[in-house]
Amino acid sequence: MSYKTQKFKVPVESEDYKEASDYAIKSIESIIKNAIDKGENKIIINTNLKLGLPMENINKIAGPFVEAWAFETFKNVVDDAKNEWHLINVEALERLNRADLLLQFKRKRKVESSISAEVDVKATAEDFESSGKSPNITSFARIRTAYIEDPDYLFVILSLKHKVYSTKNDKTNLMDGIMEVVKYNAYDIKYLSDADISYNPALGTGQIQIRDIHYVALEVRTAWEFCQMLDRKYLASSKRDFKSWLNLAKQNSWIK
Repeated sequence: MSYKTQKFKVPVESEDYKEASDYAIKSIESIIKNAIDKGENKIIINTNLKLGLPMENINKIAGPFVEAWAFETFKNVVDDAKNEWHLINVEALERLNRADLLLQFKRKRKVESSISAEVDVKATAEDFESSGKSPNITSFARIRTAYIEDPDYLFVILSLKHKVYSTKNDKTNLMDGIMEVVKYNAYDIKYLSDADISYNPALGTGQIQIRDIHYVALEVRTAWEFCQMLDRKYLASSKRDFKSWLNLAKQNSWIK
């Protein structure tokens, strides 16, 4: 018995999947750009610290703030029923979900009338080169299973770069921390190049990581090709073997 002899469940996405993916990615980036251009990219953090925020550790608390800002930015768009991106719904997903946000765009497709995208928000500091460089994205088993359950599953990584500075509040004479989103990139995880995706065996079934979120290349592939690539990286780990993969495959119905 070997990997190649298994009778796999092969996911087959819709013919217009890439078109839908491209639309979601471009819309997400355009919405973020619009907020930055309009000056709606600042998060003001009021504290009673006379010297301001601890800048050397600010990247440790930035994630939740930036994620909340992203949610509100998309929510503001949804509130405008005539928004140019046809974004019709945004939901904040529970903490243990695969992603942080669910976005839905109204768009006529060959079979469906909307595009749904789960968005994982990753905050990185513009001022610290290594900040958030190689983030954990999601667990191997969960993302692998997602494409079996829905071959059109769209998982977007939204990388938001921020700068942080302090300014004196004339009313309180204390320092206000300003967290400012300055750069952005969105990627369909399925299209990240082989070299950009790595597998970390730590934690549960292992974590899928991006080697350097600031510099990635894209490679168009099918859902089945993506699943095979994930399997290959899992099996290449010195801490995993075919037997452990087979147990996961049976548990998650990857094989017939």
